Amino acid sequence: MEIYITGDLHGDLRRFQPGIFYVQEGLIKEDLVLVAGDFGCVWHGSERDDEGLDWLEGRPFPTAFVTGNHENYDTLRKYPLEEWRGGSIRRIRPSVILLERGQIFDLGGKRFFTIGGASIHDIQDGILEPDDPLIKKKCRELDARGAMYRVNHLAWRKEELPSEEEYQTARTNLDRAGWEVDYIITHCCPSSVQDIFSGGLYQRDDLTEFFDEIRQRCQFKYWFFGHYHENMVIEKKYAMLYEQIIRLKL
Repeated sequence: MEIYITGDLHGDLRRFQPGIFYVQEGLIKEDLVLVAGDFGCVWHGSERDDEGLDWLEGRPFPTAFVTGNHENYDTLRKYPLEEWRGGSIRRIRPSVILLERGQIFDLGGKRFFTIGGASIHDIQDGILEPDDPLIKKKCRELDARGAMYRVNHLAWRKEELPSEEEYQTARTNLDRAGWEVDYIITHCCPSSVQDIFSGGLYQRDDLTEFFDEIRQRCQFKYWFFGHYHENMVIEKKYAMLYEQIIRLKL
């Protein structure tokens, strides 16, 4: 089994074109490409998503992803849960798979811990409700002054961060694994790692603090994440990915 991993897609599948990701000629449906959040191909929640998803389904490899902060959670939750390789998933297409939060999967004989999500940082000026009768007026006023805001269920959803139940699921599964896995796949990263490469630019939240707990308690080989739109290795074990696609050495 060959496993590759990349960062945020935001619904843009160009990096998987055969002329760019040329190694796919040798891949089969038993291999896997992982996306570290902000998959974004389930965005409209309608047939407008079908072209991209059907094209991705037609690749010789399956694709699995954790969620990011730019996702249509309202639509994703409509896909039924099922068990796959030791953990819970939602199957978007037969070969396009959402890896649920707090799960541990057996992939290529290695244990992968997954928990998606991250905070959107450009919401300093608030969240608007789509059914607000004054929403158009408010948007015009906010846009006129260059405000940073989002509209609930359109450009922001509270599910961007895990629920208490999902945190508990993660801890329970890590307990069962003795807090030892091979790889960790997330969208954002631990607060302390964030501070190293950003100098404190990014704010801490419940999820990045939870990741610091995992960093301290869990034994792992490598931690892969996206979110920050750069390719970088921090302290040898933490790999930030954006458009780069790398092969894991299993």
